[in-house]
Amino acid sequence: MPEGLGGELRMNEPMSRHTSWRTGGAADYMYLPRSKEDIVHLLGSLPETMPVSWIGLGSNLLVRDGGIRGMVIQTSSGLKQISALGDGRIYAESGVSSANVAKAAASWRLAGVEFLASVPGSFGGALAMNAGAFGDEIWGHVESIECVDRTGQCEVQAKGAVPHGYRRVELPAGRWILSAVLALDETGAGYDGQQIIREQRARRNASQPVQTANAGSVFKNPDGDFAARLIERCGLKGYSIGDAVVSEVHANFIINRGRAATSMQIEALIDHIRNQVEEATGVRLIPEVRIIGDRP
Repeated sequence: MPEGLGGELRMNEPMSRHTSWRTGGAADYMYLPRSKEDIVHLLGSLPETMPVSWIGLGSNLLVRDGGIRGMVIQTSSGLKQISALGDGRIYAESGVSSANVAKAAASWRLAGVEFLASVPGSFGGALAMNAGAFGDEIWGHVESIECVDRTGQCEVQAKGAVPHGYRRVELPAGRWILSAVLALDETGAGYDGQQIIREQRARRNASQPVQTANAGSVFKNPDGDFAARLIERCGLKGYSIGDAVVSEVHANFIINRGRAATSMQIEALIDHIRNQVEEATGVRLIPEVRIIGDRP
């Protein structure tokens, strides 16, 4: 490790330990920082030729069985600061879980992001993909973000400077989100954010396979339709390749049955679903999950 760097550096770290699908080969190096400053220090010291990948809680991620070359930085190990700034604004680092952002905001009587309690994964992951639920999405509440580039240089960007849309945020390659400021609605004594969170979670638990190893919604919803409806229309609920299975509860989820599936099986099932839906409906589904790493 570079001199003066805190945190933990691991070699040949199995990514199956760090993804909600519980699959994936080993990363050459994985770094678990204690703080933003650790990340800045690390990035400034890495060889220019070393690839860098960035993960949070691994809930929207498929790592191929051949693993990941170079350095993987896991934000959820250390970037966990969250605070109220006043005037309805909160600051949160990218390693905080989305659920904890929702709970903290509700405890401060700030409304708008209760839906984040039903979004698995880290706040940084939610920001990077413009995650949403129950008709809302996170970038509707962003005021600014703080990014770091491949050399360790940091920059604060206003919301309007970052192109974004449905499940899409366009950051330049080699730039990652360290933190964000959200602008929320200040409420009065009649507001019960925790009750809203409980109700939304109950709806999620009733309609999604929450007790299984999965990565959330696999495909983006096409304009004017739902990916799950198209997949179910093709008779694919319960379809499997090895131990990768289309959920019987929600057709836009792939579960790792018995945690025995491989990433190759999951990716093959993703491709099969896309091909079947396109052949039957003419709609080409776009994956929402991020697929990284090498094939074996």
